[in-house]
Amino acid sequence: MPKGVGVSAGVGVGPVRKMAAPITEPDPNGQLNGDASAEKARVAAATKAVSEDLQARADKASSLGRDEAAEVLEAQIMMASDPGLVDAAAAKMGEGLSAERAIYESFGTFRDMLAAAGGYMAGRVADLDDIRDRVIAVLTGQPVPGIPESDEPFVLVAEDLAPADTAGIDADIVTAIVTVQGGPTSHTAILARTMGIPAVVAMEGATDVETGTTVLVDGSSGEVTLSPAEEQIERAKAVAAKRAAAAKAATGPGATKDGERISVLANIGGPADVADAQDNGAEGVGLYRTEFLFLDRNDKPGFDEQVRAYQEVADAFPNQKVVVRTLDAGADKPLPFVNNDDEPNPALGVRGLRLAFNHDDVLDEQLRALAQVQSDSHADLWVMAPMVADLNDTKYFHDKATTAGLNTAGIMIEVPSAAITSAHLAKAADFFSIGTNDLTQYAYAADRQIGALARYQSPWQPGVLHLIAQAAQGASVEDKVCGVCGEAAADPVLACVLVGLGVTSLSMSAPAIPMVKAALAGHTLEQCRNAADVALGGATAEDAKEAALAHLPELRELGL
Repeated sequence: MPKGVGVSAGVGVGPVRKMAAPITEPDPNGQLNGDASAEKARVAAATKAVSEDLQARADKASSLGRDEAAEVLEAQIMMASDPGLVDAAAAKMGEGLSAERAIYESFGTFRDMLAAAGGYMAGRVADLDDIRDRVIAVLTGQPVPGIPESDEPFVLVAEDLAPADTAGIDADIVTAIVTVQGGPTSHTAILARTMGIPAVVAMEGATDVETGTTVLVDGSSGEVTLSPAEEQIERAKAVAAKRAAAAKAATGPGATKDGERISVLANIGGPADVADAQDNGAEGVGLYRTEFLFLDRNDKPGFDEQVRAYQEVADAFPNQKVVVRTLDAGADKPLPFVNNDDEPNPALGVRGLRLAFNHDDVLDEQLRALAQVQSDSHADLWVMAPMVADLNDTKYFHDKATTAGLNTAGIMIEVPSAAITSAHLAKAADFFSIGTNDLTQYAYAADRQIGALARYQSPWQPGVLHLIAQAAQGASVEDKVCGVCGEAAADPVLACVLVGLGVTSLSMSAPAIPMVKAALAGHTLEQCRNAADVALGGATAEDAKEAALAHLPELRELGL
């Protein structure tokens, strides 16, 4: 099979099980069966049932600490609960269409509107399709699309996974995930890493593999082997055991083999993620996403509510760094009380820090809440702004933060212009944190949610590595800290290269922490610098990684 994109490390083996067959399109000539008002009530009951099922999945995801999955599901619930959908279907039934056909056509109208909007909204088309299919399944008595049931562990293969599906995965049964669509920063990739399930995305032809075929999945290399020989499986398991042993042995603070200290921190989405971060040896928090407080509501959270949420995390890391990102809404996270729904391209629009230019009251209150936590906790609280593009942005945020009483205010480097002009920005910011997900997206003009563009989205792309090097160099000139909080930091090989480029801290999904610590502990700073030098000379992402591995023998031996 062609190679896919490995997005969640580990090895999984088992028989292929595919997602349930998609719901078939209802008969275009299907006629209304019964009274229109009764059928409208049946449609309303079906959408309610779907909303309740999604809510149950969201609650389960929250109870398991999968906050990101829960947030995505909550957005789906809002879609499914929109009374406009039922009213639109009722109008179609008034024209004589069957209930299921009316739903199909009504969702189609909304689908076309989302697709035409582009950006974030276009990315939600798959979510809307998933809701449509669930409602039609309820109306027609078909099996609801979802994860196949099995008494034995299996490898899940799908065209793509809807948020409701991903959130419902049982990590004890699903040994690996392989999808045709998706990219390194898709919902599937991020949630698979969070759950510790090996995953490969952008795998052409994956769904052509027959159900029941045994496959071997390497979530690091992106290789999927059909009908592997027993010795291949044993060899892969032995390598995986070596990786696990190395990760288990990596205790204590993050550092290179020769003692260069590198802070290894956790990315979290709220208080529910704290325990996982601590269990995996996080030395603090490198990215506290605060959007969970703002999403799926019609008005901003109050001062006291914010203080409580920030305080809970700060109190969990006394005398350790807790880096809080101020509200990063817009694009894939719109908020009704601040975003402009009419933007033709939200990813390039008013998002991140730019929201404050028209709604500075939201930022000011968040900074005041954080200042309160700073004074009441023993954590080393830092704050940073997302989507900073130039020196004016940097000064604006730093002035706001210091006026609120905060001690350490930095910026995220996500826009190429910020990396290129980092030497100027470092004079006005207290620190940098590189968000490689968006930096890669903007550097290569490749939407991170589009699987067909997966090859552009690799943080190993030489253009991205050069931007990271520029940002780290700009910070060092002013003796400022430069960390990485994007998913790139979770790649053990790339983590060593990032250190070699001059990055001084790494923040990642909690399950990735032990292996990254092991990677650093197995190599000297000089080895990391040599790996970085040759990676910068690579012509392609594949060349860059292969060249780097030549200087990182411990990781090459582990097949990473």
